Amino acid sequence: MRILFALSCAVLLGGCEVANQAADQIARSQAKTVVNGVVADKFPGVNAAPITDCVIDNASAGEILSIASAAATGVTDKTVDTVLDIASRPGTVECITGAGLGLLSI
Repeated sequence: MRILFALSCAVLLGGCEVANQAADQIARSQAKTVVNGVVADKFPGVNAAPITDCVIDNASAGEILSIASAAATGVTDKTVDTVLDIASRPGTVECITGAGLGLLSI
């Protein structure tokens, strides 16, 4: 009986992990859409995709959720400030530079 209970718990926890990963991917996708728009608006003519990837990779989970929510509610000045703050962090700047985009005036 204990083995059955342990296996049931493992299956349930595994299912939670899959659901969490799916939710994370959806949030990241929505956040990427928002960040792409902000980057395209602030830096016209620049390929936004690599910058967006660097911003998302250097954002906290809370920041990703906040940015992702702007996909539904609309981009505000706070959203733009959050994106630009993340973009100006040393890790993000290093990522952007590594992507061959050089330094941007952020």
